[in-house]
Amino acid sequence: MAQSILLLCFCCFFLLICVAQCQREYEATKLFVFGDSYADTGNVRKSLANSWKNPYGSTFPGKPAGRFSNGRVLTDYFAKFLRLKTPVAYRWMKFVGKNKLRNGMNFAYGGSGVFDTYGDSLPNMTTQINFLHKLINASVFTNLDLMQYSSVALISLAGNDYAAYLAKGGSIQDLPSFISLVINQLVVNIKRIRRLGVSKIAVTSLEPLGCLPQITRMSSYQQCNMSQNLAVSYHNLLLQQAVEKLNNETEESPVFILDLYSSFTSVLEQKGDVQGNLKFETPLKPCCTGINNGHSCGNVDKKGMKMYTVCNDPNSAFFWDSSHPTQAGWLAVYNTLKPSLGQFFKFS
Repeated sequence: MAQSILLLCFCCFFLLICVAQCQREYEATKLFVFGDSYADTGNVRKSLANSWKNPYGSTFPGKPAGRFSNGRVLTDYFAKFLRLKTPVAYRWMKFVGKNKLRNGMNFAYGGSGVFDTYGDSLPNMTTQINFLHKLINASVFTNLDLMQYSSVALISLAGNDYAAYLAKGGSIQDLPSFISLVINQLVVNIKRIRRLGVSKIAVTSLEPLGCLPQITRMSSYQQCNMSQNLAVSYHNLLLQQAVEKLNNETEESPVFILDLYSSFTSVLEQKGDVQGNLKFETPLKPCCTGINNGHSCGNVDKKGMKMYTVCNDPNSAFFWDSSHPTQAGWLAVYNTLKPSLGQFFKFS
């Protein structure tokens, strides 16, 4: 009788361990972020970005903190979905305790791309991955942190490579070839993140660039530029093909596309989120704008006078400034993405 009870207890204990291991399989423990301003939570130097100036951060955390919005950005909502706290921005690592690093790290820099964009002060994605590699070599993060547990990488690519290409005199005729180069380099970066041992990788599709306020301003924020969105569609097609090939090559470190194009388009067309909780009456019009074409959100003159205006209710605007969503805008996008995220990560 005693042996039977002992055997039963052992079986129950073994079953509990198995259940815990199965649950751990889909329990994200660390998030590593790479990319640009859609994901940056404070890496760009204060001297280089308006994200450190008022009125950025006015909704969250209540003051400018390096996010290119009035509040939370894609990284914050993605981390929330993974049931993690937003990882520390790489630039501030030395100022926080080791305990703050347990959720991973954010290496994204606003204005950056897969290639060099606007100078050495904005590390491209290859350099961002180098930062993680160095931290692994320095045992700040171990191979076990990445390989044994469920680490996740978020890669944001919002179009800075294309803006820099055109600003440097690149031609429209050669743009398709350059798009191929961007996707090829992105694939190189994804493969490298895989080799570091990250368990799962989420990469953004390109949002509808032709719908950004810096473009729709020409139509008084009434309509998107379909020609630009056509080029975006080509980028996203090549991205989809590349990700399918990556996932067919191996079952390790599966790659998932965060479909920003569809989610942005859906929210803009519906003038709100899928749940009907958020409403954007003029979705293409930004909340914070410069008083004229020579100024932008956050600009002040030599006397400190504001050279911008802010809408009465940021929660009623999808876009915050000329290219970035508000916190409410990102929440609407997140609500649209959440079902597909749940399928990929198998979270309830």
